[in-house]
Amino acid sequence: MTLDLTLDELLTTTRTVRKRLDLTRPVPMELIKECLEIALQAPSGSNRQGWQWIVVTDPDVRAAIGAIYGDVAARYLTSKHGAGALFADDPARSSIQKRVGTSAEWLGEHMGDVPVLLIPCIEAGETLPAGNQAGLWGSLLPAVWSYALAARARGLGTAWTTLHLQREAEVADILGIPATFHQGALIPTAYFTGETFKVAPRDPIETVLHVDRW
Repeated sequence: MTLDLTLDELLTTTRTVRKRLDLTRPVPMELIKECLEIALQAPSGSNRQGWQWIVVTDPDVRAAIGAIYGDVAARYLTSKHGAGALFADDPARSSIQKRVGTSAEWLGEHMGDVPVLLIPCIEAGETLPAGNQAGLWGSLLPAVWSYALAARARGLGTAWTTLHLQREAEVADILGIPATFHQGALIPTAYFTGETFKVAPRDPIETVLHVDRW
């Protein structure tokens, strides 16, 4: 059963969920499979469908991945590139970034407690190609976003994260991922608490739109 959302509401209120992930409520595997069935309808270059999807529910495995993510997240959040440190010269934007920073910190501390961790992978050889990276990841990441949208429509929250990729090889070893497959993201998934998702503030379209030329 899906939520009563219009298409525009689904597209504009599928937010990153961190602190509002329900860590106590199990997520049925059939519901995750349902979201993935929808994700598999996303575009794939030349229809290769070179993706593979790892759904992690085992508590010990989640804890191992969570420990890696937490370590990387802690170092990221204390760096000048951390979400909370961005736009420090803009008071309005800075306050938003600080909230994002504290939210990201919470997720770093609790990643291993989230009921489901999804890791999408794509086949690309042992060494990533030097050429068209957009073509490669364009055959995986749209499907990941479709998964997030399908999850939102079914009362599940997700967060798109990639920090663990700094230690991708360690995660690959934990999960037994073949050397020819590369991870594209880490998507914690759980039921969410509350229902106050809304459109996020964004820069005006005029500041980013170019018609015919830059």
